[in-house]
Amino acid sequence: MAEHWPAQQLAGALPPLNPLANKYTRGHLHVVAGCSRYPGAAALCAAAGQRAGAGYTSVACSPEAVALVRAFRPSLVASSWDDWNWNAVAAAPRHPAAAVVGPGFDGEDDTCCRLALESLTEAATPLLLDGGALRALATPYGLARAQARGRAQRGPLVLTPHGGEAAALARAAGIDDASPAETASALARAFGAIVALKGPTTFISDGQRLVEVNEGTAALAKAGTGDVLAGIIGALLAQGAEPFAAAVLGCTLHAWAGNSAAASHGLRSVVPEDVIEALPDAFKQLEG
Repeated sequence: MAEHWPAQQLAGALPPLNPLANKYTRGHLHVVAGCSRYPGAAALCAAAGQRAGAGYTSVACSPEAVALVRAFRPSLVASSWDDWNWNAVAAAPRHPAAAVVGPGFDGEDDTCCRLALESLTEAATPLLLDGGALRALATPYGLARAQARGRAQRGPLVLTPHGGEAAALARAAGIDDASPAETASALARAFGAIVALKGPTTFISDGQRLVEVNEGTAALAKAGTGDVLAGIIGALLAQGAEPFAAAVLGCTLHAWAGNSAAASHGLRSVVPEDVIEALPDAFKQLEG
């Protein structure tokens, strides 16, 4: 049966802010996202990561997306993935880091698929896969690469599928149709990952624990809000949050920000940018 974390437990999962912190000790979030067809996903994910507390947020995206990301928020450090490599993604003592890969990926694009699969072996940090990266993972080869990452202890893996993506991952792993809660747990065990299966009620599992977040709103049923969620969880990982707690807390903050945005703009009119701008309200709610 799924747990529901109370406010005190959620607040305890948030990494404390050191008054002597600098932008590097606050955590470096690496976002690898945004093909030429979906450049906005990179901007949304990275901007959400900034609002969720990452000290330094950099973006590797398609050449066509670089100008849009820079214009969306000048404080984002954006570069073409043609001029970038995985050596950039590394943590160091007192300089935590995490990577988010896949928002705005085209699952049919060779470069996107290559980057998604490479991340499993090359990113020696906590790694979150979302969007088109999950399509690359939803094959026997992708499953084997995820399992190999776990054996090599390269770092925690977080997957954030919606229902359709979860079904594709389940087929690749030979998992029978089941309830969302059961599917989240089965996928976590199969891929050696923490899985946040998104929906009206989101289920988060590491294969043993199962937590539900049921405080969301229909306002979040818009293209782009999943990119925002990936950025939130990624930022918490980059700040050193325990990975399972980062997934639970990130999903909760996303839900609360959606409710705050809906209170200001109405259920029908919320867009992902509104959810990002409502994140301060969600953090205030969390921190009392």
